[in-house]
Amino acid sequence: MTLFKDMSLSALVAGFIATVISYAGPLVIIFQAARTAGLPAEVLSSWIWAISIGSGVLGIVLSLRYRTPVVIAWSAPGSALLVSLLPQVSLGEAVGAYLVANLIVLVVGLSGAFDKLVARLPLSVCAAMLAGILFSFGSALFTSLQEQPLLVLGMFVTYLLCKRVSPRYAVLAVLLVGVGLVIGRGELSADAWVIGLATPVWISPEFSPMAILNIGVPPAVVALTGQFIPGMAVLRSSGYGQMAARPLLAGCGLGSLLLAPFACHGLALGAITAAICTGPEAHEQPERRYVAGVVGGVFYLLFGLFGATLVSLFTALPQALVAALA
Repeated sequence: MTLFKDMSLSALVAGFIATVISYAGPLVIIFQAARTAGLPAEVLSSWIWAISIGSGVLGIVLSLRYRTPVVIAWSAPGSALLVSLLPQVSLGEAVGAYLVANLIVLVVGLSGAFDKLVARLPLSVCAAMLAGILFSFGSALFTSLQEQPLLVLGMFVTYLLCKRVSPRYAVLAVLLVGVGLVIGRGELSADAWVIGLATPVWISPEFSPMAILNIGVPPAVVALTGQFIPGMAVLRSSGYGQMAARPLLAGCGLGSLLLAPFACHGLALGAITAAICTGPEAHEQPERRYVAGVVGGVFYLLFGLFGATLVSLFTALPQALVAALA
């Protein structure tokens, strides 16, 4: 009942946009890793299903439990590492390495050592780390401007106007205007759309020392330093300093362990997408922004179930639109 009482349109929009951005950017890295490794379509479908269901369930449970907008997503730095490392091992060995990597995250989370590290980091350093991550997204706007100047300029002007008039719905307006421009110019590849459900596929793990050293340990370290620290920086910068890292790491580690046999490489605390849900655009009252985390989790579940449809949708949209929206 409290959830429905705290529900707001701005939180709904923030949760939806945060989920869309997750699929618009980091998911592309997973497609690239799957292609380089020559993974079959059913395994890629299972991969998308696993990371989506895990992100959705954890985001909903943690947001409700701690009344904080907790956004869980798959490890983008870990995905990037897999582009070069995954082709070197078998699928079973990769799953075995995933289990080891997620076990490391779980142990670090339960030990409480990560909380001590985050507590000693100055707030200015945390904010600077977040700015470093955001810079690449800001510069991508100008790259997209070269590819599709009319489309990107239309979205950019829409953002500037709506940010001044109605900042909470600025990003949603940008999305609607961008899609409208694409449809009006006949650039929407409707033939690429398909309707299909993602299907989980069980992959029996195999433990190889080489795979564990190459695919197990490095992604765990990268997830801790490149995902969880910036993610905690977002929460602290937004006024949620009371939120401890221990339950977040433990939850992600445990969830990833359970989903690893279905090709889940690792779940982590969101940073970029979390900033969308933790700011005043989600709601002027910080204690009601947790709704955005819950809503984002619900959309993760929906998008994960219709994984094939989601993939075809983003294939149909111009890449410049996705980059500009991000």
